[in-house]
Amino acid sequence: MANMAAPLSGRHIQNLSEATAFEKHWGYPNRALPCTNDAGSCAYLDLVYHSHDVSLMYSGILWAVVGGILLLWAFGRKLWPSRRADEVLVLDSERFIATTTTRGSRVKRTIASLVRSYLLPDSVRSIFGRTTRLQVLILGGIAAYLLIFSFVGLVYETWITPVKKMPGVYSTRSSLGPWSDRVGILAYALTPFSIMLSSRESVLSLLTGVPYQSFNFMHRWLGYIICIQGLLHTISWTVIEAYLYQPQPSVAKEWIAQTYMIWGCVAIILLLLIFVLSLPPVIRLTGYEFFRKAHYVLAMIYIGACYAHWDKLSCFMIPALVLWFIDRAMRLIRTGLAHYQIMPDGKTGFQAAQASMTHFPDSEHGDILRLDFTHSQEAWKIGQHFYLCFPECSIWQSHPFTPLNLPEVKDGVVEHSYIVRAKKGETKKLADRAAAKLAENVKATTPVIMSGSYGESICDTLTPDVNVLCVAGGTGITYVLPVLLNLVAQPGSKDRKMELIWAIRKKSDMQWVQKELDAIHRASRTHGVAVHIFVTRESSSPTPSLRDEKTKNHNNNDASVKEVGASPSSTTSGGSSASLKSMEVRKMGGSENFDTHPDLQKMVTTFVENTIRGSTTVFASGPGSMVSDLRSIVAGCNSGAQVWRGNERYGVGLTCDDRLEW
Repeated sequence: MANMAAPLSGRHIQNLSEATAFEKHWGYPNRALPCTNDAGSCAYLDLVYHSHDVSLMYSGILWAVVGGILLLWAFGRKLWPSRRADEVLVLDSERFIATTTTRGSRVKRTIASLVRSYLLPDSVRSIFGRTTRLQVLILGGIAAYLLIFSFVGLVYETWITPVKKMPGVYSTRSSLGPWSDRVGILAYALTPFSIMLSSRESVLSLLTGVPYQSFNFMHRWLGYIICIQGLLHTISWTVIEAYLYQPQPSVAKEWIAQTYMIWGCVAIILLLLIFVLSLPPVIRLTGYEFFRKAHYVLAMIYIGACYAHWDKLSCFMIPALVLWFIDRAMRLIRTGLAHYQIMPDGKTGFQAAQASMTHFPDSEHGDILRLDFTHSQEAWKIGQHFYLCFPECSIWQSHPFTPLNLPEVKDGVVEHSYIVRAKKGETKKLADRAAAKLAENVKATTPVIMSGSYGESICDTLTPDVNVLCVAGGTGITYVLPVLLNLVAQPGSKDRKMELIWAIRKKSDMQWVQKELDAIHRASRTHGVAVHIFVTRESSSPTPSLRDEKTKNHNNNDASVKEVGASPSSTTSGGSSASLKSMEVRKMGGSENFDTHPDLQKMVTTFVENTIRGSTTVFASGPGSMVSDLRSIVAGCNSGAQVWRGNERYGVGLTCDDRLEW
């Protein structure tokens, strides 16, 4: 980079030999003063340097605004915290009364209801996917700032300047150069922010309380914006150097051969490659794991190429690299601390957990595995998840899973239970290993390496006056079950309403979480939990409910459920529990090519209207289409005006498992 100053000075037609002083400009070559060129060239240089200084100021303002919002958000969480479940007053054994409602809390709940009613549904799904209007609004605000400040503060003029020692040859100098530099500077300034949005060990989550996965949408679209800015910067300077500057083609050849330009070409090629590989059709074609690893490698090389292209703005590139390495180091440290255990020989070292596997064959949609193991660690918070690596299959991949059991420390260890659907890749290898062990009539276990826990607690604000509706589809049951298990483990609240809606393909799928459903059913008398299970891929029964149905069909379905190894929650083949027979199970009708789903609009609305007092929180996890429907339904149940009048029934919240959108 040492040879960069000379070609840049030449390109900026500065007479260094005649200069009596050099004016420093941060992030740009020094300016030679006085300007002894023609009037047009001097005016152009005035614009170039002034525009560069203003561009850096706008970048600073952008970071100041982002930092200010984050700090205000963090202070707001401390000054006006939400009511916590452990801060209520216990008046008797049957009923809990929350702390006195203040005018400030009513204002807060009213604003929250208004925001949900307008900004919770999906927005322009064909472009942004299953993303809320709130996220699109935030993205629109950032895009508007970048669009406006890409153009303001520039003088739009064109100068025709003579080429030295070439009579009759003229170059065209315009505002295109300073504008292109402005766009490039903004792209550099956004790079550290993009890294922050993608971090699993997220500083943003610490400040805002928002789970790190909720920032994935902003990370993806900020990457698209950076790609557009990089293309505009590259195309503009190509036009300038290969067409507007004279004489050609000698100017273009000299320009493209410079070291900083070679690295600029490398950077834009890498940026385009990152963009192409991040497109959903390409991810589906190449596989998510290839995308993830290629994304890591290409992004780091891209940042290095940007540094080599313009090291004078290393103030943006170096922090981006540091943030990435801190994130990766923290992940390794978390994993090491979680598995640094006392070995069987009494020594300490790294030891993987040994999980027993229960196998549920399903050739049509992918086998199901239930993993159960205990591990010495602190309890996580309900709603958090772990990344699990199965070293017998591969040490280079890990997948996010939510524990379906309560995080309780007993005798120094915590029990973990997970549901894994094995469609392809490493989970398919794991299912095949389990099936092979089953064929040999051998107990099936597998080592598991955990990283986590990640995410935020979803139960801290569930005071006893909050009604709870859990909606799940398929394996999404693992996200909502701990919420209900936590509530039924507490003393009952007479006026609280709790309900579970679970859509599954086959009735035998209930066996995945038999033990947990048993626990919820046993508490139904004291806590009033209503459980509705909808079977979508089996023929409809003559009556809408199977509550009193004979167990013949149930036992026939269970015959396909097989156990591999001794699991604390496993069930023998063909067995069924009394609680499962008494659950309300409705077969919606359908076949392999057609399935009917429960009417969530009616069920959610009915639940809210039938609450006795307090607000409602809906916990949801399942297919993206289900989550999108719930966003619109919950938005329609909110009314800020009603909440302000004291009718908290119309303050309905929604908590979703965003991991299913990855």
